Amino acid sequence: MSRRWFVRRRVGFGVRPVTWQSWTITALALGLMLVALLVVRRPWGAPGALVVVALYLAVGYATGGRTRATGEPIAPDESSAPPVTPAPAPVAPATLARVAHETVSRAGDLAGREAAIEVVALTKRFGERDAFRDVSFRVAAGEVFGFLGPNGAGKTTMVRTLSTLLAPTSGSATVAGLALGEGNGEAIRQRIAVMTESPGLYGRLSVRENLEFFAGLYRLSDARGRIERALEAVNLAGRANDPCASLSKGLRQRVGLARVLLNDPAIIFLDEPTSGLDPVATREVLDLIGALRQRGVTIFLTTHRLEEAERLCDRVAILNTTLRIVGDTDELRRALFARSLEVTTAAPLADPAATFAAIPGVASWRADGDGRYVLEAPEPRDAAPHVARALVAAGADVESLGESHHSLEDVYLQLIDEDAAVSA
Repeated sequence: MSRRWFVRRRVGFGVRPVTWQSWTITALALGLMLVALLVVRRPWGAPGALVVVALYLAVGYATGGRTRATGEPIAPDESSAPPVTPAPAPVAPATLARVAHETVSRAGDLAGREAAIEVVALTKRFGERDAFRDVSFRVAAGEVFGFLGPNGAGKTTMVRTLSTLLAPTSGSATVAGLALGEGNGEAIRQRIAVMTESPGLYGRLSVRENLEFFAGLYRLSDARGRIERALEAVNLAGRANDPCASLSKGLRQRVGLARVLLNDPAIIFLDEPTSGLDPVATREVLDLIGALRQRGVTIFLTTHRLEEAERLCDRVAILNTTLRIVGDTDELRRALFARSLEVTTAAPLADPAATFAAIPGVASWRADGDGRYVLEAPEPRDAAPHVARALVAAGADVESLGESHHSLEDVYLQLIDEDAAVSA
């Protein structure tokens, strides 16, 4: 049988129907019980009803299976579908503040994990135009992976391709342990969730009614429990009965996040989730993403807010039709920028060339305005004491001395400017 008709109850004794066949059997059994109790004369009425109940349970157990876990969806074809990776425990609201704005890179920890997404030479072409070309990368399980790039770089097309909404032109990919294509589209969609910039809610329906509708589309068991947990996770339990049309954009985004939590996905694709949100709503969304990472959920995040990506993502990839670079922020800085010291003095040095000449560990220097100097130093910490002594010997009043810091925005702009120069 391709699908169980009944599911054993998690608490107590008995089964419950989950298909049209099982509902038909249930209706027939209820009819026979009523006939036995109301029509058949005693003493055969009550025993007859018990016989009907016994037969009903026998059919239920014969056409059913093991007890279904609360977080496990009903697959259309469970005998042939690959086993679904168990999902982590639901998010508790108290976890959100604890994991907010985590900035420590976990690239070393992620290196040994299995891949949640693996892309090899993937290309998507529309006519003569490449949306993206020959892209390869790997996303570890439990990683928050930032996918950055200018408008038209192919980010959203990549999300649609990996979520099985578009077929790639060439190349291969594995999503949640399943090969893209090969008839795995439905199985992949059971393990992932996608939230676009516009979450696609129905304004006339309440928050709860929207979630009930989507839970029905997923054919989820324990829909009520899932909805309550999702509302608690995004702190919307008190607004569950409000029409979605009456909510601010920030609250609608939180409803969208609740929707993607309904099927306990192993991978969540977030396409510009904080676009147009105020700082408070943005912080709430980022808190939730941090909490999801603590649960072990893999987050594939596209965003234009580079400061968010730098604070939140374990690694980032920068796409501009082709993949320009991938790594954690420190790796990207080292790849694109020489390490250097920044020096600020109260007044410009009388002879900076003489001051900076032959300082151990300083390869070169340049002025960066009045009293500001940038010194290229492969090991800034080792060179800093020598620089300080040279400045004091020159009679300079040192206002600041420290290693240059290049943000993710600097990395991003450097790569995009290089692409613009090549195409000019």
